[in-house]
Order: sequence, then C-alpha cells, then structure tokens
Amino acid sequence: MDTCAFVFLEDISDALPPYEESVIQVAMDAPMAAAYEELESDMREALKGHRGNRSVLSIMLNALLLYPDHPYGLGKLYGFETDESGRRQRFLIAEPRELPEQFAYAKERRLVEEIKQELAEGRRCQVFAVYTQKRDVTARLERILREEGISCAIMRSNIDTSKREAWYERRLKEGVQVFIVHPKLVESGLDLLVAPTILFYESGYAWHTLRQARRRSWQIGKRQPVRVKLPCYQ
Repeated sequence: MDTCAFVFLEDISDALPPYEESVIQVAMDAPMAAAYEELESDMREALKGHRGNRSVLSIMLNALLLYPDHPYGLGKLYGFETDESGRRQRFLIAEPRELPEQFAYAKERRLVEEIKQELAEGRRCQVFAVYTQKRDVTARLERILREEGISCAIMRSNIDTSKREAWYERRLKEGVQVFIVHPKLVESGLDLLVAPTILFYESGYAWHTLRQARRRSWQIGKRQPVRVKLPCYQ
C-alpha cells in the first residue's frame, strides 16, 4: 500500500444523512414505582449496614437496573461477607416484590408505540437490550412485540462474528422488521444500514459499548436519516 488515506467518520460527515439522538423519559406504573422504591430503600439499608461490601454494591447495581425491565423471578437477593473466623457467610439484602409477568409495563408500551410509528414510516428498527442470559429481557421483548403483530428476531451470541452480517440478510428476506440484539455483539465492525432507527431499551453501564453501538446505522452508504432513541424510566 504505497498510497492510502485514513479518515475518521467525522471527516466525511457532510456526506452522511442527518443524525438525531433523543432520550424518552417514561413514568413508571404506580405498582412498579412503589415496588422499586421498596427495593431501593432495602438497598440503601444494606449499604449502610455493610459499608464497603463489594457484593452489596454489585447486587445493588444489577438489581436496580434490571428490576424495572424484569420485575419478577428475582427471588431473594443475598450478599456475602467473611466473619471473624474467616468463614464466608451470606445475608439477605432484599426480596423484590413479584409483579405480574404477562403485564406490559410503561416503558414496554412506549417501546411498542415508538416502533409502530417508525415502521409506519418504512423504517426498520434495531432494539438493544443488555440482559440476555438468566433474566432474559430480549425474550420478553420478542414476546411483547409479536403479540402486537410485529415481526422481530433476536440475534444471540452463539452467532459467529463472521456470520452476523449474513444473519441480518437472512432475517431481511424473512420479512423481519425489528432486530433485537445485545449492543456488544455489533459494537464494532458491523454496519446496520438495514435499520435507520436504533432504540436502546437498555443501555447498560459500559459507555464504550453504548458509544460504538449507537452509530452502527450512521455509516457510509446510509441514505435515510438516522434516529437513536433511548427510552428510560424517570
């Protein structure tokens, strides 16, 4: 390569379509708001009673992020500490209130509303969610969208990196309108030109992943304006 030039996306941004980001704040349903406040209060008490305990910090972060999107099946939440004899002991942090699994909650209803609006404009959607394992929020979203008559598909981590672009092409041929994916699976090396609208149903707390994944549609070859929406509970 005796002659080459390396450019940043910003260097050619004048030739790219408009790019817009918006945060959509949603009020919690009353039962969830009450349950969330209880959980938050229990977490505060656990933090005060076990200062510096890393297990409490970890459980707090994950539970408070997850609960509004999966308010059932969490069970009792335990922390761990070492007693004077060096034995590892567990203690109860909180027991989140069980809310109905089949009910569509406020942020889910808003997500459906936003997706239907985008599809009506001929814009396919990419939905990002970060809980995909034991507490699978992506499967919950798939069920909710299909109940609304929306064709959707989840890309799992078992799809090899080299085959992910082909996965999108196959889903397009099948008529899929909404793609549900963990943002880490597409944060680099993959252009999502098929989906001009990106919705971060969950953003997680890895800012690098968020920053990379949100620009997957704003790439060379894109014609439609790109919209990135981040629905969140107030």
